[in-house]
Amino acid sequence: MADMPASAKTANGSTMYAKPDSNTMTTRIARAEDAMDAALKSLSYRLTETEDSRMDPTRPNGAAPAALNGTRNDNAPVPAPEVEVAPAPASIQRVPDAIATGRPSREEAEAAVRVLLRWAGDDPAREGLRDTPARVAKSYEQIFSGYRQDATILLERVFEEVEGYSDIVLVRDIPFYSHCEHHMVPFMGLAHIAYYPTKGVVGLSKLARVVDTFARRLQTQETMTAQIADVIETILKPRGIAVMVEAEHLCMAMRGVQKAGVSTITTQFRGAFKDDANEQVRFLTLVRNKP
Repeated sequence: MADMPASAKTANGSTMYAKPDSNTMTTRIARAEDAMDAALKSLSYRLTETEDSRMDPTRPNGAAPAALNGTRNDNAPVPAPEVEVAPAPASIQRVPDAIATGRPSREEAEAAVRVLLRWAGDDPAREGLRDTPARVAKSYEQIFSGYRQDATILLERVFEEVEGYSDIVLVRDIPFYSHCEHHMVPFMGLAHIAYYPTKGVVGLSKLARVVDTFARRLQTQETMTAQIADVIETILKPRGIAVMVEAEHLCMAMRGVQKAGVSTITTQFRGAFKDDANEQVRFLTLVRNKP
C-alpha cells in the first residue's frame, strides 16, 4: 500500500486509518524542534563570567556562548520605580548635625558665660554675678528652644471638615521675640500669616507656634519670614501663602546707628498671592484695617 493516504474509505463506507508516513512524522518532528529552538533563542540571558565558567569550565576566560553573550534576562524581576519626593526646604532646619550631636554641656556653657563677664570687665565671683552663668544657661534653653522643635510636626494635624471653606484664612498680630544672629541682640515685633486652604485647615494656634519655632533661634528677619512660608507651603500645600513680619531691632536701636523706633517689614508671597496683585492688596488691607 505504497503512497496510501492518511485515511481512506472502505467498501462499506467506514473510515480506515493508515499508518502515518514516516517521512511526514520526521518532517513534523523537525518543525517542532525548530519551533522550540526559536522559542529558546527568544529568551535572552545575561550570564556573568563566574556563572558561565561554572557551567562550562573549558570555555576560555569563562566567556559566554556567542548566542547568549551580551544579552539580558527578560524574566528577571523589574525593580519598582523610585518615587521622587520633594525634599523639605533647607531653611526649615538650620541646625548642623555636628552641632546637634556635639552640644556642649551645661558646665561648659556656664564657664563660657564667666569668660564673657570677665571680658566685659566685671568679676563673675562677686555676689551679684555669682549665679549669673547658671541663670544665663537656663534662660538660653527657653530663648533658643526653637532649635529643638520641628515646625513640620506642628502642621501635621489638618482639619478637612470645614464645610467647603476655601477662602482666605488670616492670623494677624502674632507677637514674637527673636535674636539677631549678627550681634545676639533681641529684635521683636508682629507676624501676620494668611493662606488659601486646599485640603483643609490647621489649628490657628499652630501658626503662632510655627512663628515661635523660628523666632527662638539666632535669626535674620528676612530668613525667618521665608522659613515660615516654606514650612506652610511644604506641609499644607495651599493655593497661596502670604507672610508679613514687622519688627524693631535693638541692634539698630541700642548700638551702632542708635535709631530707636525704626520698624523693618519683610514679606513673602507664594501661589495666588504672588500671581495676583489684587490678592496682595486684600491681604495688606485686612492686616492694616484693625477695629
